[in-house]
Amino acid sequence: MIKNYLKIAWRNIWKTKAFSIINICGLAVGMTACFLIALYVNFERSYDRYHEKADCIYRLVCDVKTPTETINANITSGPMAMYAAKDLPEIENYVRLLPNSLLIRKDNIKYQESAVFFADSSLFQLFDFPLLAGSPETALKEPFSVVLSESAAKKYFGKENPIGKSLLLTDEGFNSKVTGVMKDIPENSQFKGDVFVSMVTLIKMANFKFDEQWGNFGFTSYLLLKPNTDPSLLTAKFPAFLTNRVGKEMDQSKMHYTLFLEPLKDVYLYSKRGGFENGNINNVYVFAIVALFILLIACINFINLSTARAVERAKEVGIRKVVGAYRIQVTRQFISESVLICLLAFIISILLCLVLIPYFNFLAGKEISGGIFLHPVYILVLFLLACLIGLLAGIYPALVLSSFKPVTVLKGKFSSNTKGLLLRKTLVVVQFVVSIALIAGTLIVNRQLAFMRNQNLGFNKEQVLVLQTNGDAKSRILKDAITSVPGVLASAVSRSVPGGGNPVAYSEIENKQGDMQIANLPVYFVDYNYLPLYKIELVAGRMFSPDFGTDTAQAMILNESAVKLFGYAKPADAIGKKYSQWGSEGKIIGVIKDFHFKSLQSKIEPLSMRYGQGNGGGMVSLKIDGQHINTALKSIEKKWQEIIPNRPFEYFFADEFFDRQYRSENRFGNLFFNFAMLAIFISCLGLLGLVSYHTTQRYREIGIRKVLGANISTIVKLLSFDFLKLVIIALLVASPLMWFLMDKWLDDFEYQTTINIWIFILAGSIAIGIALIVIGSQTIRAALTNPVESLRNE
Repeated sequence: MIKNYLKIAWRNIWKTKAFSIINICGLAVGMTACFLIALYVNFERSYDRYHEKADCIYRLVCDVKTPTETINANITSGPMAMYAAKDLPEIENYVRLLPNSLLIRKDNIKYQESAVFFADSSLFQLFDFPLLAGSPETALKEPFSVVLSESAAKKYFGKENPIGKSLLLTDEGFNSKVTGVMKDIPENSQFKGDVFVSMVTLIKMANFKFDEQWGNFGFTSYLLLKPNTDPSLLTAKFPAFLTNRVGKEMDQSKMHYTLFLEPLKDVYLYSKRGGFENGNINNVYVFAIVALFILLIACINFINLSTARAVERAKEVGIRKVVGAYRIQVTRQFISESVLICLLAFIISILLCLVLIPYFNFLAGKEISGGIFLHPVYILVLFLLACLIGLLAGIYPALVLSSFKPVTVLKGKFSSNTKGLLLRKTLVVVQFVVSIALIAGTLIVNRQLAFMRNQNLGFNKEQVLVLQTNGDAKSRILKDAITSVPGVLASAVSRSVPGGGNPVAYSEIENKQGDMQIANLPVYFVDYNYLPLYKIELVAGRMFSPDFGTDTAQAMILNESAVKLFGYAKPADAIGKKYSQWGSEGKIIGVIKDFHFKSLQSKIEPLSMRYGQGNGGGMVSLKIDGQHINTALKSIEKKWQEIIPNRPFEYFFADEFFDRQYRSENRFGNLFFNFAMLAIFISCLGLLGLVSYHTTQRYREIGIRKVLGANISTIVKLLSFDFLKLVIIALLVASPLMWFLMDKWLDDFEYQTTINIWIFILAGSIAIGIALIVIGSQTIRAALTNPVESLRNE
């Protein structure tokens, strides 16, 4: 019996190839989109969950409260985790990570490694980073011990066994020994290191006694709690712990610390403090909802397209019943056909996934999946989903088709069921609500990205080339040598550039009341040419100048936000006021206009600037003539090789560097756009189904109207109006819904675009335009039909 059902089903599919292709493609595209989004959602939620002890690992974070502000930091000072583990019995172990960029050399091989972490020896006791060689307990125990990732080991040593071999660290060439090789860290990890250096190496390299410096932040600390420990009860013990260990120091410095715990599994998606890498749970929710909607649309299409053929197959059903077929047999026949179509769609979906996964990885900017067959469980779920869709989506048309009365349909008097037509129209409205919402969402996302790219940042980043010398002692010599290169219009040395990191300094600034007010200020170390090169506007006082000898050690420039922080109504009022910062004392000599030195997702913070002599300049900014970039680059590289030959030539353009901050938003926008287009495509197939059904039902009416003299345009208008009403209803429903959702999405941005009514008008216009194309293709075809064809059965 089943064999017979499948044979007849296949014949019907083959008989109506065009209809079957549309139906199968709609389902296949829907299942493919759902599968890819499921991969993305699962991948984002899997960050750091593969560690065996993940449930017991927490990130230690700190709020730093001063008389001026409270800083919600994602880092701690060196002693915090170490002494917490000593004093609080609930803590089983801890590890601290300090990211860095190191020059590493082996013979003639030299790399400026950016994925470097100084780490405690307990790293491999907390995290599951399997060692291919070396001991987890001792690999990072001794000074100048280095653990390499598998990729880094191949880069430096090829096929040789690297254990016990030497590498030279930094300019000084500290001789370090490779004590371990680990597997490459998975993509779904917050921190991805290629080189791990023992934490005790810091003491030897830089005489950095971090274990006793409670106010020196920079470490990312993780605690391993003992099983069954309540983290909230442990958090309640932190105030007493800090008071006991560093209470007097906090009172004297007027900087008070509050420690918190964040579950390792929640840091990537849920933490508002940031970290090595961050996701956005709202984006995950958005894509999960989009996946469900796309799948829903695909099912709706199947129902609409199947019932659209009800009239064509009415006589078939009537004949079957006349020759003795029971209703249950007819129902099984049509459900079998439905399931078969879904299984064909499943096969096509697998093939589409094979082709699209590399492109999907590219759009996501990360290796979401290495291939569909690496997810056998997902394939099984997709198969079961196809069967379920076939069953559920086939039930309604099967019941409708099997309920036809043989006498009625064989006389050609089958008429549409009002309730059925209302249901199909409702389903199409749902489809276009989703489509219009996605179109509007795409427009708003792109508008926000364009807003961030085109916003006046308060500085000029165009045609600025930045050489990254990583604090090389000869960076100023290099800068002076390059100044004479043809095509170089201006040059400056600094420790920071907009869009990059910068140190935060404990500072005391004389406020409006004449008191020395404490604040933690980001600080830029720059030279005389930095402000003119980036065209940062001065609003009061003066810039750094070689005409004033004290500027190198006793001068500071603040931005407008810093001036407001210390209570001054006018920038000029801050000129001449005293400051104390990192052992340097002097006076405020100038105030600059606020500029965005961080992403537009955060508000402009108070900022201080000091002359950077002896403070690790490192970055050489060059204003380049746009007509001679390639020639200038070759000459600049030649100067680099002459002056600092031990370092690899590193450079970037300031505009591209700043825009890297928006990579995740750009990827979100690209993915959103692509899935929105898929949803619209599938929705058009659903509309095509309803238009086809509706025009088929009205063939006789059309024939009569044409006989009575109606022209084609009149008939097209008549048939199109009902469907355009559906799109307009969808627009009215989708607009307030998407306005609310996208307003919530924009809350993540400190500086955001406005959501204007024209966005929804444009989204509706696009949807109406698409609908008109689909509707027109069917209605014109119906209007052109010879009335004899539609009336000959009368």
